[in-house]
Amino acid sequence: MNIKEQASKLKRDSAKMAMLPEHVRNNALIAVAKALEINKEKILNANINDIEAAKAENTTLPVLKRLKFDETKLAGVIEGIEELINLPDPLFQIQLARELDEGLTLYRETCPIGVIGVIFESRPDALVQIATLCLKSGNCAILKGGSEAMQTNKALFEIIYEAALEAGLPEGCMAQAEMRSEIDELLQCDNMVDLLIPRGSNAFVRYIMDHTRIPVMGHADGICHVYVDKEFDIKKAIPIIVDSKTQYVAVCNAVETLLVHRKAAKQLLPELSKVFAEKSVEIRGTKEVQNIIQCQDADEEDFRTEYLDYIISVKLVDSTEEAAEHINQYGSHHTDSIITENKETAREFMQLVDSAGVYCNCSTRFADGFKYGFGAEVGVSTGKLHARGPVGLEGLVTYKYKLFGEGHIVADYAEGRKKFHFKSL
Repeated sequence: MNIKEQASKLKRDSAKMAMLPEHVRNNALIAVAKALEINKEKILNANINDIEAAKAENTTLPVLKRLKFDETKLAGVIEGIEELINLPDPLFQIQLARELDEGLTLYRETCPIGVIGVIFESRPDALVQIATLCLKSGNCAILKGGSEAMQTNKALFEIIYEAALEAGLPEGCMAQAEMRSEIDELLQCDNMVDLLIPRGSNAFVRYIMDHTRIPVMGHADGICHVYVDKEFDIKKAIPIIVDSKTQYVAVCNAVETLLVHRKAAKQLLPELSKVFAEKSVEIRGTKEVQNIIQCQDADEEDFRTEYLDYIISVKLVDSTEEAAEHINQYGSHHTDSIITENKETAREFMQLVDSAGVYCNCSTRFADGFKYGFGAEVGVSTGKLHARGPVGLEGLVTYKYKLFGEGHIVADYAEGRKKFHFKSL
């Protein structure tokens, strides 16, 4: 069955998924969590095979880190499923109830988006998170993972899909695309797929947007910043910066550029440089930065680069406003943080910076659906329509208006026989 045929099947079954009560969807998630634990060895062995194949292809270290799916990662996704089960049902929630006239009542009620196609990078844990979020939110999903994780993704998909079917979900609840050539086929399914969520490089996401009529939600780059204000606590600043850069370098919420107020630079940079040297982080700084610490030269292109590696670019600024201007120009509107002891400066920064996540005195690595209590996420949206930031259950539902009448017709209101009285219920 090709992708168009699979998408057509999912579209037909999306109505069945949308009607499933919460206990059926939660029971499916319980079954998925158990199946993942039971089939642990199968999953881990598939991942070992993927990693060995990737190493043979001289795959870069950041990609290998994303690709790794060990017992810790498995335990993490199972914990995420358990949290997801305990979250409130996003469906059938009444957002508005209004009496338009006597006997004529309007409701706005949440419902699934329908069929969602998700094309994601080489992290196998993303497949579990995306699949289970779609199940909980009543959406059908077409999943396409990176070729580097082909064996791991195949094992995970088969285990999740079989568990979902046994729990009573329709056959068209999800499908997997395995070949890269199937992406272009998926992009042509605009009458069957309601939303695409791509997770990958800037060029890849742009390609998706330019070659489909399906609405696209997501982000391309993760060029995140930390700005250190002149009124800062060095005991807070260094751990925050180091965590933002090194806790996990190969992710979109790792910091790539450090901005430092000129009045803070001589106190901060020498101490930070020592810690970065211990962590094997390469610093690329402007001429001003090089006058304070020994580092590599940074050019304008560095400030537009998502390194996903042990590299950070550093620049000095005169003010919070200048820092915000740099972030808005060079950043990706993902997540940016200020380190300051001045509440008014923090407020100004958080108002000026146009990003999905704006933080104060904490690491950019907190930008994550699991850490927000969403259970997991399908990705991070840097757009401003529908969903923004880590996209969990709320970002996977839309709404419909339901109007109940008793023989009401518009002519009565147009010709003055009746009047609307609009009363909130």
